[in-house]
Amino acid sequence: MATTYAHIASNTRRTWGLVLLFPVVFALLFAVVIGAVILFLGSGGTTQETAEAVRMLMQMGAWLVLGSWALASLWMAVAYFCGDKWLLSGAGAVRVTERDFPEIYRLVENLCLSRGLPVPRVFLMKDDSLNAFATGRDPEHASVVLTTGIVSRLERVELEGVIAHELSHVENRDIRLMLICVAGIAFFAFAGEMLLRSGGRSKKGGEIVVILGLIFLLYGYIFAPLIRLALSRQREYQADATAALMTRNPAALASALRKISADCRVEALDQHASMAAMCIANPLKKGGLAQWWNGLTATHPPIEKRIAALEEMDRGF
Repeated sequence: MATTYAHIASNTRRTWGLVLLFPVVFALLFAVVIGAVILFLGSGGTTQETAEAVRMLMQMGAWLVLGSWALASLWMAVAYFCGDKWLLSGAGAVRVTERDFPEIYRLVENLCLSRGLPVPRVFLMKDDSLNAFATGRDPEHASVVLTTGIVSRLERVELEGVIAHELSHVENRDIRLMLICVAGIAFFAFAGEMLLRSGGRSKKGGEIVVILGLIFLLYGYIFAPLIRLALSRQREYQADATAALMTRNPAALASALRKISADCRVEALDQHASMAAMCIANPLKKGGLAQWWNGLTATHPPIEKRIAALEEMDRGF
């Protein structure tokens, strides 16, 4: 029978493996596309013309890649310090004080005390649905966000389980990882669009800029999000396991997840799809895509599997 500690250790190993895929996939994608272009150039024209085109392609491509990665690093450094403020503003979250909701603050403070964590800021989103997320760069600069619906509709022990889940993301440093992932993916998608536009207007080397733009778009819109989504699924399992250890009551979180799964859509996040992976359950509107694509890009593991894992942990306590 799997224990809470076994779930945490297993998910940690899997998560690090997924994180390593980010630079590896980008490097492979770049090599494949550039290789295909070189083969295409070699199929026509003279040997001298092909060699000159390949030389120019490799030289300009190398400079553009280095420049893009430098800009990406700068972008993510800014996002590291300011990204949580952007996310909270985009979600329409409003900070609340202990005077406003003393019961919630007691739950947060008691859980933080049990794990030796600093007390995060608490925010509310005005939405009757049931959802929550955490953000920030580290435990000292963390925020926990709850919908008004989840505060009013869950039992106390269930809400405690949800808050413990979000504090687990803080303790496990998931908030930092997901903040950087979201910022990085946004950069490559934006950079790809800008490269395509500038390449279309450029007379010299425009084709190379367009090719690099396509690589960035493929990476930003398809490959990196798929890795991030798989990463978020593993992190949800780990947060559930850590929350169970924190509260010593996996059954309460399992009960909360059953209720959350019935009404987890948050309308304020419809325009911020990248934030879906941060929430305790997928907050986006369902439907509109093919079933196989929905399963492939799901930001969260199936609720049924998460509940089953929690129930197994409950039997192990």
